[in-house]
Amino acid sequence: MAESQSNAPQRADAGAPSSGVIHVRTRLTADFAVISNALAQRRGSAVTVGVAAYISSLPDGSSVTITALCDHFDEGEILISRALRELEAAGYLERRRERTPTGRVRTRTYFYDVPDGAPHPDGPPEPSRPRRPRKRPAAAADLPASGAVQETAQRPVPAEAETPIPLADADPRAVAVLTALRRVDPRLVLSAREAARLAPAVTRWLAAGLLPTHITDHLTARLPDRLLVRPAGILAYRLKETPLPLSAPARSTETPGPPAVVRMRNCDGCDRGFRTTEPGRCRDCRAREQFRAAG
Repeated sequence: MAESQSNAPQRADAGAPSSGVIHVRTRLTADFAVISNALAQRRGSAVTVGVAAYISSLPDGSSVTITALCDHFDEGEILISRALRELEAAGYLERRRERTPTGRVRTRTYFYDVPDGAPHPDGPPEPSRPRRPRKRPAAAADLPASGAVQETAQRPVPAEAETPIPLADADPRAVAVLTALRRVDPRLVLSAREAARLAPAVTRWLAAGLLPTHITDHLTARLPDRLLVRPAGILAYRLKETPLPLSAPARSTETPGPPAVVRMRNCDGCDRGFRTTEPGRCRDCRAREQFRAAG
């Protein structure tokens, strides 16, 4: 007799969860990297975690510049540089500038499995110093390889962020334009410091010949439904380029000549002289003929 077969699904292994992921573990003996759960499960950007995992898997001396990372990942410079800044702020990435005996400056980059917890290859690290705010993020700057040394010529250290001018010293016309933006979009509320920082750019737009309504339309058109950054950042981006000023109307270089003189002719009816372009009768003769025709 044929054996009966059941269509019921097989029972899960004892101890397996009823939902969620089930890991199928394989013991690796080569080509693997050790990553802490704190880093792999870090909340926030998946790009940041992916960049950290990729850097952790590379051997010492590998290039981890912005260009090299963009060649590996599909994301562009903005997301990659943002991920590197987040790793640096969290303590996983450290860049140190050191002076060599020859007087040159080298930048050495360290990547930690545990934030600020691993010893330096050349000895214990110096006490960490608070990071000062930068004028702009180093989005396009190349980061040297993990554990490698990059020597560059000494260059001036970038100046710190410029102190904004007081709001009272800003162009009142520009401040009025910026203040009125909230009437068009209630989300465009600016602080006094933000208005003072944006006022010079608005002044340049006004000097280029644009009306305040033109600037308002440019700053408020096609804004996203959800602003992910402060309104001042979006406005600064839209004001970063100065519009082309209006050119003065071209003037003719030719000297206007004297007006044309209409030729003097004799009337065919009364022989009186009058000026006309074509032969014919004068105005009085034409009027008499119209009067006789009407009578």
